[in-house]
Order: sequence, then C-alpha cells, then structure tokens
Amino acid sequence: MNPFTAWPRAADAVLAFVAFLLTVFLKDGPGDSLLIRPLGEVSLLVLPVSAAGAAALYWRRRGPLIVLGVALAVWAVTIVGGGEQGGLTVLIALYSVGRHGAVNRYVPMGITVAVILLGIDGRDDAAPWLEVVIVGILFMFGSWYVGRRLRLRGERAAQLLREQTAESRRILAEERTRIARELHDVVAHRVSLMTIQAGAAKAVAAQDLDGALQAMGAVEQAGRQALDELRHLLGVLRPETDLDGLGPQPGLADLPRLLAQIRAAGVEVALVADVAPDGLPARVDLFAYRIVQEALTNVLKHAGPGARAEVRLGAGENEIVIEVLDDGTAVMAGPGAVRAGTGGHGLVGMRERALLLGGTVDARPRPGGGFRVVAHLPTEGRPT
Repeated sequence: MNPFTAWPRAADAVLAFVAFLLTVFLKDGPGDSLLIRPLGEVSLLVLPVSAAGAAALYWRRRGPLIVLGVALAVWAVTIVGGGEQGGLTVLIALYSVGRHGAVNRYVPMGITVAVILLGIDGRDDAAPWLEVVIVGILFMFGSWYVGRRLRLRGERAAQLLREQTAESRRILAEERTRIARELHDVVAHRVSLMTIQAGAAKAVAAQDLDGALQAMGAVEQAGRQALDELRHLLGVLRPETDLDGLGPQPGLADLPRLLAQIRAAGVEVALVADVAPDGLPARVDLFAYRIVQEALTNVLKHAGPGARAEVRLGAGENEIVIEVLDDGTAVMAGPGAVRAGTGGHGLVGMRERALLLGGTVDARPRPGGGFRVVAHLPTEGRPT
C-alpha cells in the first residue's frame, strides 16, 4: 500500500521532517561523499529557515506553487548561510508542482531559478559551471516531469473509470428498458386476452353455460401462456439458469398461433404475407413479432370483439414492412396521438423497438375509421 495515497497528510508530515533533517545535518564530504554535520556546526540562520522550508512541504498538495516559491527562497538563504542541501526541498517541491499543480508560466520560471541556485551552490565544485547547469536542468526539469506524468496517468485512469462507469450505467439502463418492453408485451397481450374472455364469459354465463365455460378455458390457457413467458423472461435474467432449458424467442413464424388467440378473443384477423417469415436475423424477427403482437393487442383493447383486422407483411429494399389495419373506432387527441386509455406505452414500445433496428413506426387513425400501424424494419437490423 502506498502511504502517500493511504495516509497523505501523515506521509507529508514525515516527508517534511526527513527533508528538514537532511537539509540541516547532511553535508558534502571528500570525493562526493556525504557526511553528518555536527550540531555545533549548524548555522543559527540555516536552522530556522530550513525548518520553515521543510514545514512548507506539508502543504505541497494544496498549494504546490507557493511551496516551490518558499523552497527556492529557503535555498537561497541557506546558500548564504552555508547550508549545502537546500536543493533537496526544491526537488520535492518541483515534483509536487508537476503532480498536484497546473501548468502555467510560473513552472518554467521556477525551474530556471532552481537551476541558477544550483549553479551558485556548486560554484566551488571542480566540475565546470556549464556541466553543473546542464545536470541541474536535467534534475530540476526531470523532477517536475515525473510528477506531471504521474498526474496525467492518474487523470487518464480516473477518466477511464468514469467512462467505464458511464458505459455500465448505459448498458444497465438499456437492459432495464428492454426488460420493461418484454414485460409489457407479455403482460399486456395476455392480460388483455384474459380480460376480454372473462368479460365474454360473464356476459353469456346465464344464457350459454357451455360458451361461458369455453371462454373461461381460454382465460386459463392465456394465463398459463403468460406464466410460461414470464418464467422464460425471468430465467433469462438469472445468469445461473441453464440456458439450454429455455425455449426460443417468438418470431414471425409464430404469427398463426398469435392470430388464433386474437380470433378466439373475438377479433376477426387475416394475414397477408408477401414475404417468407424465415431467414430474418433473430433480433429483427423478434421485434417484428412484438410489433404485430402489440398492434393486435391494441385492436383487441380499443376496437374490441367484433372488430376486423388485417396483418400485412411485405418486403422493401433491405427491409421488411409490417402493416396492421383495423376497422374499429379510435378516439384521437390530435396528429400522432395514441388511442385513448393506452397511456402511450404500447406505441412507445413499438417505436423504441423499430428505432433500435434503425427503422420507423407510424401509427395513426384511418380516414374511413379504424387504426393503421406501419413499421419499416431493416432486415440487417443494426446492433445496439
């Protein structure tokens, strides 16, 4: 565990104390060696100034540029007072500017001043002054650059984490929307059938007991089918479920069964197919079936038993065209509105499905009465 990340304030306090000890009690020895300075050799000027410069490192995260200015001033004073290790605090301050500060015009100014002070501090060395300056540039700029690179790397990691979090939220939202659509399709269609059949059974129970029993049998069948579809959907939501035991999603090949259910509920519906229902991508096949299912469910709910409907399947250029017509009466609230009482969820669901494939859905009343739903779905349904 990195102590500067886990305990930043405590780590900075320790760093400041160590920098103070090294600045005050470390001195150059023969042959580029380092020696411990006796306490009696410590200048009364260097001691408090070095303490102030080292203490400033405690705030190197909050005000790195100010800390750098203090460190440079302390180094200049220690040079005058005979100190020899004031550059250590400046190196730490330059690193802190790169790691925690922004890039501005004061950064190159601070590096320049640090190099000049290093040249002055090393004026008694045997090495040429130019060599000292070049080494100083490398060390001073390098300290700042290392901090800067670590800052950029941390920002990139944080940005990547934010993007991954946003992507996870987007995927979760899309999945919730998909689940909501599937639940709506299953529940609305089956419950609508059950409601119509139960109402018919109630209406004829006194005069036609056999007819009532037949209608209630249809209610039971629709309820079982609704439970089966809900179990299938919930099984898909459970990762630990054995997917091999799940049945396939419905498609246009299942339209005859869907139309039989609608007819059993009292709506006469015909199918005109100018295109083979097989060979479509699974997503397009499923969405096309759901659009037909939702359109017929709306016919059943709003036109009611006795209405006539027609489902037409056609093929365009790289698309399948679905048209559902009925002769019922729809109460409209204006252009593009939905039938009264639907709340708009059915048509919204159809449009969302078509949009996910790059297609369109148009739903509006017919001039002569009734309702018309037309969907254009690309046969290559773009992935989402």
